[in-house]
Amino acid sequence: MTPHLVSSADSSVTPATQRLIRDRVVGQSLPAPFYVDDEFFTLDLDEVFSKRWIFVATEAEIREPGDYVTIDFGTRSVIIARDDDGRIKAHHNVCRHRGARLLTEPSGSTGTIVCTYHSWTYGMDGRLMFAEAQAPGFQKSCYTLRSVHVRSIAGLIFICLAADPPTDIDDVAEIVEPYLAPHRLAEAKVATQTDLVEDGNWKLTMENNRECYHCAGHPELLNVFFPTWGYSTDDAIPARLEPVFARYRKATAEAREVWDSYGLPHPRIEQLDTRTTGFHIERDAMDLAGESFTLDGTAACTRLLTDMEEKRLGRLSMHLQPNMWLHVTSDHAVLFSAIPLAADKTVVRTTWLVHADAVEGIDYDLDRLTSVWEITNQQDADLVALAQQGIRSPAYEPGPYGPSEFQVEAFVNWYITTLRTNLGIPSIAAPTGQTA
Repeated sequence: MTPHLVSSADSSVTPATQRLIRDRVVGQSLPAPFYVDDEFFTLDLDEVFSKRWIFVATEAEIREPGDYVTIDFGTRSVIIARDDDGRIKAHHNVCRHRGARLLTEPSGSTGTIVCTYHSWTYGMDGRLMFAEAQAPGFQKSCYTLRSVHVRSIAGLIFICLAADPPTDIDDVAEIVEPYLAPHRLAEAKVATQTDLVEDGNWKLTMENNRECYHCAGHPELLNVFFPTWGYSTDDAIPARLEPVFARYRKATAEAREVWDSYGLPHPRIEQLDTRTTGFHIERDAMDLAGESFTLDGTAACTRLLTDMEEKRLGRLSMHLQPNMWLHVTSDHAVLFSAIPLAADKTVVRTTWLVHADAVEGIDYDLDRLTSVWEITNQQDADLVALAQQGIRSPAYEPGPYGPSEFQVEAFVNWYITTLRTNLGIPSIAAPTGQTA
């Protein structure tokens, strides 16, 4: 007998949606409504993107006082800015007068934030500085821009729109900062940034990123990225990958000697679905020259990010639920964020960072720096679009995740757990040996 839904569940969520969240089958992809229905898209904005820490930018994008970026998802818009004292601030992009959108550009630099409607003027710290022709007794201090929780972790900027954001971000920062700090991302500069709109739900974007089962479709990336990623035992390795796995073992042994000689932390730490702010971080070897994401694996930038002279550092990779992943090599960093636009539209924003003193055309060629990931991003976008098209079909049924797709399962489990927790929806009993 199917248990009744408890009355504590959010009454704004339909019973059918509650049942889908409650009854999710461990080890399988989600039913179609999670990817195609507007109700789920609204839930994702309200319960995931508005109540969890999300990655929005790098400090390199707002290097000087007055620099800002804006992040938009659904009806929300947030300004991330550096104020006159060099502090990073985040505000809702809404005028306190009559609600007009303040900044409409994705990035820029300004001394003040001026509303184009009635010229209410704010400092970069959010304080109202000017509001003409107000009634006697009007107090500007009562109309500061509404703030948003913001913090930087080794140059990576995260925001949370919730009144009480998850506190475990402090624990996550303590773990990941020693991995990130040697690469000095907070001191880097942006070489370029691209936005690619994928014709698929944001969860398909993230699921695609969380496995390499499909990596045969990335021949350019596989020049340097070992396709053995995700296989945990020799028995799980397909016969076609055995020679590659042997090469991976050798490269890993050599890389560990280098990492240890420089005191670089490298063990895999994976807490993707066992905490509120799920994350994964590790240092891994790369193929060929082992230096960078180029076709031959050699460095794309002659000015290295670190103070170390060693180029062959492999890659530092990090994921953070729900919307970011990154790779850092000795010479540059490439960071990705997924920003939901609609149930079937997602922006993948890719940012390349290089040393602050690196000069384009002298220290690096932009096409060589970006080409592998630009090609890979488009290949991924094509795959996500195919998945979205297929899931729309009445013939679609959830399928099983294979052993190498364990991080996809972890992402989906984190997502479902987030919805259940926030909405007060219980889980059904999981099969023996599994957790829901």
